[in-house]
Amino acid sequence: MIKVKRMTKKIPGGPKVLSDISFEAFNGEFIAITGASGSGKSMLLKCLAMREPWTGEYVVDGEDIMSNKFMGTRKVRREFAYLEEKPLLSPNKTALKNVLIGSRYQTPLWRMATGMVRNDDYMGAMDMIEKVGLLDKARQKTDKMSGGEKQRVAIARALVHGAKVLLADEPVSGLDPHAAEEILKDLKALCKQQRIIVICVLHQADWAERFADRILGLSGGELVLDVRGRRLTQREKMML
Repeated sequence: MIKVKRMTKKIPGGPKVLSDISFEAFNGEFIAITGASGSGKSMLLKCLAMREPWTGEYVVDGEDIMSNKFMGTRKVRREFAYLEEKPLLSPNKTALKNVLIGSRYQTPLWRMATGMVRNDDYMGAMDMIEKVGLLDKARQKTDKMSGGEKQRVAIARALVHGAKVLLADEPVSGLDPHAAEEILKDLKALCKQQRIIVICVLHQADWAERFADRILGLSGGELVLDVRGRRLTQREKMML
């Protein structure tokens, strides 16, 4: 469970990007963040991932992240996976190898350098690759994969290495409608099956309406909408 109270992000010498944002996220919940360009959606994800400094209260599974920022940041970076719009994968390695090695926040340096893995790690990676529907592509290098397939590799990699929270920034941007729908279906299913929290920036409100359990709407760095997953009214859309 995640609790955020009065999250505020100010650019040094500049304006507030996020202002007094408060919300909770529960295990197994798929939350979509939507709003116009420049509303603070991506910055909110970066703050949750502790990639940007901010002020306020932050509690994850009962642990106060802000009381000891060094240990709190380590916990967040170990247990949260930040999925960028274009996944940062090793293009000359296979999907399986990318999943096994993990990202720099999830994996010890010695493993990233040597690529050494255990048999149990191998089986766990193959199981997760199968769950995201890429078992037939496990031995294929990621530079030969489509954008949607790369996103699935990134999701499998995060979950194999123990991610309890997925923070996905526009994971379906630039994908064709079919690929986008498949990615969101995967996230929704994994959310329920693994009881992870998914917080996903979606520029298109219709994707949020279809797949999210909750929709958080931002406007000018402020939280103006927090509703259960459903079609938004015209008035609610005008608020974003």
